[in-house]
Amino acid sequence: MIELKNIDKYYNIGTVNEICLFKDFNLKIQNGDFVSVIGSNGSGKTSMLNLICGSLQPEKGSISLGGEDITKQKEFVRQRKIGRVYQDPAMGTCPSMTILENMSLADNKGRAYGLALGTNKKRISHYREMLSQLGLGLEDMMGTKVGALSGGQRQAMALLMTTMTPIEFLILDEHTAALDPKTAELIMQLTDKIVREKNLTTVMVTHNLRFAVEYGNRLIMMHQGQAVLDKAGKEKEALAIEDLLDQFNEISIETGN
Repeated sequence: MIELKNIDKYYNIGTVNEICLFKDFNLKIQNGDFVSVIGSNGSGKTSMLNLICGSLQPEKGSISLGGEDITKQKEFVRQRKIGRVYQDPAMGTCPSMTILENMSLADNKGRAYGLALGTNKKRISHYREMLSQLGLGLEDMMGTKVGALSGGQRQAMALLMTTMTPIEFLILDEHTAALDPKTAELIMQLTDKIVREKNLTTVMVTHNLRFAVEYGNRLIMMHQGQAVLDKAGKEKEALAIEDLLDQFNEISIETGN
């Protein structure tokens, strides 16, 4: 379970540009939930992910994962339980290394490195099998440097690498935003498959309203640091894209946009 309790978060503290993004913000995500998070720019979507992952610290409140208080826990320690895929495909892979080297690096996450070779040749067939499931032909390009791949290929690899070792929570930070529609569709199908197979508690921030409606069992709409819409189960299944657009329009009118 992920729980954010009584969170306050300010930016530019002590300056004329001081902004209060979260004030007494609360959110609880149950084990096994796949939550889609939508909202306009500046609504707090990515900041919420950063608080969960540890790249931001709250001014007040607590954050817990699986019942453990991690509010003061370092980001690299949280990564033992959390996998994160970013909007930029370059952030989840090492471009100067080959596909094989990238897969080996991900496979050894959390393990101590000695003086042995980083690439275990006995695992190559396993990597090929994993890559073949993507349907992108990457299993035949093991010696190719990842920087030479397309954005979609790299994002598929990033998703695969993030979930290679055991994790409990998957954080998706607009991970299809930089992709063309066809590739974005493929990445979403792969995401759904991995989440179901590994039973990962997942939070996905997206600007794609169709993906938000079609995937996951819960949908949250953020606005000015608050959840203004929260639908789960049957209520979420009954949502249509038009409903979300109407809500966005209401918010725009209220804020004078």
